[in-house]
Amino acid sequence: MTTVIPLPAPVLLPVAKSDRAFPVRRVYCVGRNYAAHAIEMGHDPDREPPFFFQKNPDNLTAQQAEFPYPPLSSDVHHEVELVVVLKKGGDNVDTGDALDCVYGYAVGIDFTRRDLQAEAKAAGKPWAAAKAFEHSAPVSEIVPAETIGHPANGNIWLTVNGDRKQQGDLNQMIWKVPEIIAELSKLFTLAAGDVIMTGTPSGVGSVSRGDVISCGIDGVATLTVTVV
Repeated sequence: MTTVIPLPAPVLLPVAKSDRAFPVRRVYCVGRNYAAHAIEMGHDPDREPPFFFQKNPDNLTAQQAEFPYPPLSSDVHHEVELVVVLKKGGDNVDTGDALDCVYGYAVGIDFTRRDLQAEAKAAGKPWAAAKAFEHSAPVSEIVPAETIGHPANGNIWLTVNGDRKQQGDLNQMIWKVPEIIAELSKLFTLAAGDVIMTGTPSGVGSVSRGDVISCGIDGVATLTVTVV
């Protein structure tokens, strides 16, 4: 069967030290998954069931050195995150089997139009315009789990123009990677190609045009983008 318009280009993330790429199917994000960040956003950090939102696959930008400041916003925040990519999935995945679904890891930034998000929250409306806009999720190369294992600890950080803004450790996540996968699979049928952004530590803040943002997770990857 032919298509009435050309097929959209697939979203491909490069794999470190390889000429292969990881094809993206869906992008899931975990909200308020570090206690200190939940507190700074005005929420109770107690371990309640996680909540999720989505970005679009083509919001992911791999190896892109620039982040175009989005229109219709004057308060865009950085949020550094561990990114998990899946090689298989399913429904109701058991926590003990969840890491078998993981192909690898990366570091990424969940850029957020905070002013639009605040307006949406106040009106009880969805966050799509605040989260799922173009170029809103730059990510590093994917590092296979067979190379680095499954990081449960490790320094996660972000700087703006050389000043440390976010600092945390993966062990501070309220919901750990296996639990995130298990909980997501109760709500959605997970599959190969799915990407999960696992939440951000405290210290989120505004960015401006000209800012150079660097971030990383020890033992995983680093990433640098310039706001333009």
